[in-house]
Parts: sequence; structure tokens; C-alpha cells
Amino acid sequence: MFLLAVGILISGFAVAQKKDVYTESIKAYQKIYIDSHEVVKGNDRKHFHFFPINKAYNVSAYFERIFDTVGFTMNTSAGTVKYFYKYGRLDFIIDGKECLLYVYQGKDLMQTEQYKDYLFVPFTDATTGNESYGSGRYLEFYKKDIENNTLQLDFNKAYNPYCAYATGFKCPVPPRENRLTIPIKAGEMNFGKAH
Repeated sequence: MFLLAVGILISGFAVAQKKDVYTESIKAYQKIYIDSHEVVKGNDRKHFHFFPINKAYNVSAYFERIFDTVGFTMNTSAGTVKYFYKYGRLDFIIDGKECLLYVYQGKDLMQTEQYKDYLFVPFTDATTGNESYGSGRYLEFYKKDIENNTLQLDFNKAYNPYCAYATGFKCPVPPRENRLTIPIKAGEMNFGKAH
């Protein structure tokens, strides 16, 4: 019995350690995000806010490739449009609910060596306009992050577009098809002092 109890304690400790490693990795990610932010500088950086880190929002999503050769225009915060191609579809489950988001590839970025494999997921959810930014948030990754039609989709890394902090930016507005009906209480919250 003693050995069994010790084994349970050790396995419990290993699970706790694993969770801590994940939490620490997200904390490090957030620190780099804040410290290297291109729009928010100096003392204003203390006004970044994030939902509590929650591993339940780091989900394994099934990726289905879409071969879009036509593309479409996505509206921006400045009233202009940007051209995107639909690259794929992500199906996943959060809180027992089936969800889907589309993955896009920007026409302009595809022409550059640095961002030719860059993929973009703009989305809104039930926190949008309340706890999180009113025009939605973004997730990003690269083609290489998709393995065996699976992508680890981590909403703890969801971030605000630049137009959340200043005017003059042309931030893509998430299309209607990327509106989640559930609250995603993970990632970046509203920016500002009222927290």
C-alpha cells in the first residue's frame, strides 16, 4: 500500500510539474510579447492584461486543407480591405462544444521570404467587446506547426491587433465565419487602466 501511495504521489507531482512547465512557458511568452511590443512602449506596458492561464484553452485541432485559388477581401479597421486566401479549417472542442475557425494566408505576406508560410486566424468570441477587444483577437502560426492534419491551437497566445492601442493601423476585422459563440477566457484582454 505504501509503495502504491508513493507511486500515486509521484505521478501526481509529475502532473503538477508538467502543468507548471506549461504555465511558466506562457508567462515567458507574455513577457516577451509585452517587452517587444512595437506599439505600446515604456510605462504604458503595465496596462497589458491577460486572462488567467488555462490549459483547457490549449486545444488539439483537426486541420483540413482548403485550396483557395480565388481569395477574398477582408475588411480592416481603417475602412479599407486586405486580400486573403482561405488556407484551411480547424475543428476543435472547448468546454464540450464543437467549434470551427478558418485559417487565412495574406496575399501580400505570401510574396515575402520571411512570411511566405505565415498563417493567420482572426476571431471573435463571447468575450469580444466586454472583457476582450471589441474588434476581435488574433492567433498566428506557421505551416510547419501543422503535423499530420493536427494543430495545437493555444488561445492563451491570442493577442490584440495594433488598432487596440492606437489609430492609424489597418487591422483585419475577423470575418463572420470566424465568430465563436462561446467565451474564450484566455489570452489578451482589453488594454488599459480599467482593470
